[in-house]
Amino acid sequence: MPDAILALNAGSSSIKFALYWSESSGLRLRMRGEVEDMHEGGRLWVHDPDGRSISNEEVLRGPEAFRHALDWIRAHLAQDCLVAVGHRIVHGGAEFFSPRRLNRALIQRLAALTPLAPLHQKRCLEPFEEVLAFWPNVPQFGVFDTAFHRTIAPPASRFAIPRVYEEMGVRKYGFHGLSYEYVAGETATRLGLSADARVIVAHLGNGASLCGMQGGMSVDTTMGMTTLDGLVMGTRCGALDPGVVLYLQQACGKTAEQVQQILYDQSGLLGVSGLSSDMRTLLASDDPHAIEAVELFVYRVARESAAMASSLGGLDAFIFTGGIGANSPQIRSMTCKCLAWLGLELDEKANLRSGACISTKESKIDVYALRTDEEAIIARHTLPTLGGEGSSR
Repeated sequence: MPDAILALNAGSSSIKFALYWSESSGLRLRMRGEVEDMHEGGRLWVHDPDGRSISNEEVLRGPEAFRHALDWIRAHLAQDCLVAVGHRIVHGGAEFFSPRRLNRALIQRLAALTPLAPLHQKRCLEPFEEVLAFWPNVPQFGVFDTAFHRTIAPPASRFAIPRVYEEMGVRKYGFHGLSYEYVAGETATRLGLSADARVIVAHLGNGASLCGMQGGMSVDTTMGMTTLDGLVMGTRCGALDPGVVLYLQQACGKTAEQVQQILYDQSGLLGVSGLSSDMRTLLASDDPHAIEAVELFVYRVARESAAMASSLGGLDAFIFTGGIGANSPQIRSMTCKCLAWLGLELDEKANLRSGACISTKESKIDVYALRTDEEAIIARHTLPTLGGEGSSR
């Protein structure tokens, strides 16, 4: 009876999952899927390791959608023995870096970090109780998205505010860490980059950020204490003059809750375009506001890339990943044109094929497009933690 590990990756409106067999040679993917638009009523998609569809069915919205997915997984475990469930936890705060065995007490402590990631923290903690109801004897573990960035040190990690607040934990944490950890592993094994290569990774999706890494470690990133900072995103504003927040409250009479909703849910691509938060919709539109939203998105990626190159003291490679980064030749082309002064030269034919290397042979900077795999990282951390390396601290 094969041992199976379930990796859960809960986002603000969807849950991705992957089921792995634990074998003597390591982990082997059995299936992966997603419950999309679960708060509006969407679909359950499941694929085998080769990408062939196993399931494509409508699901109810809300918690029922996730329960439906768990029912489906349980029905298809067959003779497999589920030995652990790993969860992506978006924010670990100043305390949690290593994977942890989850229990209700720890869930409460992690829930206290919700103001730092209001779109995500609650969502990624919610599946714990549902899984507990389905498999009460199966241990569950949390893997933290902020952990990869623990190597960021002052001055990059520091805000220019009174030190008393830094002592309270007000600092840059960074996010998309599971994605960056996966890509960092690929830079040597798949791309053949040198161990000390200076690399910018652009995780571009509904949530977007950049990471400057060297030696497979995070040196700097665009997201800060919260998931609101940095690049323009689907519905989030990214970096913003803090005086805008004061203006919204003092001159426009907005409450803190209303400001939070504006900056997290009504801004970004959606706010600028007035049309959609989906890059695919905006690229297909000839609406001037849609075009302006795309231009702003690319402008900010290019501008922040220059900052990452400065933090690294130079640049050897640039890697696109995430839903937009891995799938949009147009955004990659626009970005590389803005960064041509840095030495990026795109091979447009390779870019359209979305091959791994998409730069010309003459390009001073190697450019790649890679699909990330956060679920694989969740499972990789869950397996050794199952063996006793984690704790429920």
